[in-house]
Amino acid sequence: MSKWYEEAVFYHIYPLGLTGAPKYNTEEEVVHRLRELDPWIDHMKACGITAVYIGPLFESTSHGYDTRDYKVVDRRLGDNEDFRHFVDLCHAKGIRVVVDGVFNHTGREFYAFLDLKEKRERSAYRWWYQDVSFEGNTHYNDGFYYKAWRNCFELANLNLYDEGVRQYLFDVVRFWIDTFDIDGIRLDCADCLEFNFMRELRRVTAEKKKDFWLMGEVIHGDYARWTGEDMLHSVTNYELHKGLYSGHNDHNYFEIAHTIRRQFDENGGIYRGRRLYSFVENHDVDRLVNKLNNKEHLKPVYTLLYTLPGIPSVYYGGEWGVEGKKEGANDDFLRPCLNLEEMSENPPCPDLQELLKKLAEIRKEEPALVDGVYRELRLTNRQYAFARILDGKAVIAAVNNDEGPARMEIPCPVDGKRAAEVLTGRTLPIENGRILWEIPAAGSAVFKIMQE
Repeated sequence: MSKWYEEAVFYHIYPLGLTGAPKYNTEEEVVHRLRELDPWIDHMKACGITAVYIGPLFESTSHGYDTRDYKVVDRRLGDNEDFRHFVDLCHAKGIRVVVDGVFNHTGREFYAFLDLKEKRERSAYRWWYQDVSFEGNTHYNDGFYYKAWRNCFELANLNLYDEGVRQYLFDVVRFWIDTFDIDGIRLDCADCLEFNFMRELRRVTAEKKKDFWLMGEVIHGDYARWTGEDMLHSVTNYELHKGLYSGHNDHNYFEIAHTIRRQFDENGGIYRGRRLYSFVENHDVDRLVNKLNNKEHLKPVYTLLYTLPGIPSVYYGGEWGVEGKKEGANDDFLRPCLNLEEMSENPPCPDLQELLKKLAEIRKEEPALVDGVYRELRLTNRQYAFARILDGKAVIAAVNNDEGPARMEIPCPVDGKRAAEVLTGRTLPIENGRILWEIPAAGSAVFKIMQE
């Protein structure tokens, strides 16, 4: 039987952006912006969302990843009670809650770093940070050098080989489970973390909560290194993310099909059996609308997101086709403040939310879309069809990136008499083991195979 996180449809919230919090944490006052997310929980439920990844939440100095205090919710968002309220409401609606775990680095205002600045060689936290040298310096002119994430010295790298650091962070994780009843952690910069730290974290979290989920942010590399029985459950599938938009921009479904075949094919896929976290946009990359040459391709892209192997995730605003593009190193436009009522009444892409709702429904109804093997059925540059097959039952997805409609003849991989196309509600007979269907320009179709 599948775990909750394998069946999940995720919604990703960057709370500092969504709630319109100030960019810098300079005020003493706690502002209870998390309470503004209450109606978003019903919105998620209506979209078929079953899990929310929300973060960062730790008290921080600016963007949320420069942690000041691991056990306090950022005062720009509210207090610990506000977040417990959010989790309780989500759980009441059947939505699991996953938070950001920022364990690769701290901000310069974290207590251990402040102690290091003050006491230097005498600090009890001298070994908590990587490559500390009192013979070097940084542009902050502290009088010592330390390793930083991508040389961003506001983010001081923790030394995860140090037992004091490890035990402190494991205590933090236990605190968040005990205090807020969270269901999982997304590990920021997992591709920078020490592997034994992640193995131990898996053991620590399993002891606290058997079905606790660990997902890592990994951009490049062999995802199998980070996932497994004693490692993380999942990682971000950046390889598929790239293919989903460029395969449409280049009219090249071979790119997407090659990626999936390499990763998940039932005969030899290198990540076969693993459940990677699939997404088309997040808080670090341009919005999908801004990456696509043809905005109409939103629908086939999202159809693939929900039907290909993986755990689908929608970034807040994505259900309406919200725009956002980086400007240099500035990510603010990717993380906008949105008004739920205004967006619902006047969405940029009016039909998209309804499509995502239907896709979530079919994923919930058909276990093949969670556990089924992947089998390619038709492939050209501009048309692509595949099946997900489980216990003799199949769901078939087909997409078209052409400027005109395409008549497709799709072989049915299981015995069946009729095909019910769930996006239109139409049912048609399966003739000579084939489904004959015309997909509109930039369109998609999802078929349930009826065996009676």
